Amino acid sequence: MPKILFIRAEWDEEADVWVATSDDVPGLATEAATLEALSTKLETMVPELLDVNGYPDGPEVPFELLARKFSVAHRVSR
Repeated sequence: MPKILFIRAEWDEEADVWVATSDDVPGLATEAATLEALSTKLETMVPELLDVNGYPDGPEVPFELLARKFSVAHRVSR
């Protein structure tokens, strides 16, 4: 089984998008409005970037997408 690539997704509140980067996929930097759209975009981009960077061929390119979003919750006064 090929190595599972690790991809980070962080919410950019100012731009209102999810931003993906990865140390395992050289050149990866992309964004999308939803995590679902980002994941779909990555399914195309990751193999393309690996091909450009000369990574070994294989029928599958497994990746793990870890999403992180910081939020603040407010308590209701009692």
